[in-house]
Amino acid sequence: MNIPRNPSPSLPLVIAPKRHADARGWFSETFHLARWRDLGIDCAFVQDNQSLSTRKGTLRGFHFQEPPAAQAKLVSVLRGRILDVAVDIRRGSPTFGKYVSTELSADSGRQLFVPIGFAHGFVTLEDEVLVMYKVSEYYAAAREGGIRWSDSDIGFPWPFAAADMIRSERDDRLPLLKDYQSPFPCDGKPLTALPTVVSL
Repeated sequence: MNIPRNPSPSLPLVIAPKRHADARGWFSETFHLARWRDLGIDCAFVQDNQSLSTRKGTLRGFHFQEPPAAQAKLVSVLRGRILDVAVDIRRGSPTFGKYVSTELSADSGRQLFVPIGFAHGFVTLEDEVLVMYKVSEYYAAAREGGIRWSDSDIGFPWPFAAADMIRSERDDRLPLLKDYQSPFPCDGKPLTALPTVVSL
């Protein structure tokens, strides 16, 4: 089977699992360890998380866990739509503070792979959005970290005004990127345009 290889497993990647449709609907393999390894991604996912956001404009992010509990994530939407974002927080990266983003939806079935060294966040584009993400390390409260969603040094253009977004008090208090001492090393590869691969 000729599966296009991920140009860099250390960078974010959109994965489009193939759907097999018939009169009943469709079937899709949303995770397959051997095929993921063929894509160049060789991390073991150990925990699945789900979040329900009841209102359009709900923002979560930018979040991560620090070493030794750092997490890679595989993000999927089971209901509704989100605008998903990954920010480069690798120490010494030529693209430190830069971001990539993509829309994920239950209709498209696309997934975003967020490697270690990137902060993750999203905003819901509809009411009653259900998000699921696999992570490569168990939740560790003592290792939780984050960067403020409104950081002007990142400058992400959220599609809603700040006053119209639903956020946690914790997310509003997260540090700015300039005040964060990143423990994540960089392999020298800069963040590039978000590639898409099809998982056959």
